[in-house]
Amino acid sequence: MPAIRSPEDLLATELKQIHSAERQLSRALPRLSKNIQTGRLREMLEERREQGAVLIERIEEALDEMQMAKGRLKNLAAEALIEDMTQDMEEAENKTLLEPVLVASIQKIEHYCIAAWGTAAAMGRLLGQGNVVRTMEQVLGEGKRFDEEMTKLAEEEVNPRMLASRQMADVDNRQDAKNHDDKDKQEPEPRTKERRSQRQDGGRESGGRKRAAATATAHQGGARASDGTDLKEREYQDEKGETHHHTRTYMQQQGKK
Repeated sequence: MPAIRSPEDLLATELKQIHSAERQLSRALPRLSKNIQTGRLREMLEERREQGAVLIERIEEALDEMQMAKGRLKNLAAEALIEDMTQDMEEAENKTLLEPVLVASIQKIEHYCIAAWGTAAAMGRLLGQGNVVRTMEQVLGEGKRFDEEMTKLAEEEVNPRMLASRQMADVDNRQDAKNHDDKDKQEPEPRTKERRSQRQDGGRESGGRKRAAATATAHQGGARASDGTDLKEREYQDEKGETHHHTRTYMQQQGKK
């Protein structure tokens, strides 16, 4: 960067910084416009690129008039803003986010340019550089109108479309989650019925095994009454010759007799 030794050097440095910013932006805009679907946004960026090309020519004329060298001076601030814009657009995972990111980034760059143009205009008035003042005041008016139109476009079209896309995605996600929950609620029912059937079958099988075991025991050891007496010992025959077993009540009655 050349040394700044006078007010004219300072003004020339400001003009060269603006010149560099416009050149960098003019190279970036066509590449970024490829991802734009909104027709009005594409038109506005093309208009901005054309304005930048005119501004570059007028700055070169102003430097000639001031008899200042046209040595190139790279604007690092503009370079960083353009790099941030490019990176943010590359990281946008959804296409509906690309245009809001681009609009926000372009407005940041435009605000920086407006500040630079205003500074150059003020210094031009101080030094009596009428050509610089007229050029900077013209681009200041154009830049402020561009920023207002960009804000309107973002609020009325670009950002609402981004939000509508997110709301649709949220609805789809909720529906998918509901379908998944309904499926989970339906699946356990057959398994529950199957387990209940298994328990019932197991209970019947267990009861059958117990009755079979009791019958086998009765055959093996002889039937017993609740007081431990062999039932055969209680057998008697009635007047018709039929065999019966004495019950406890019958035996008690016999005892009373």
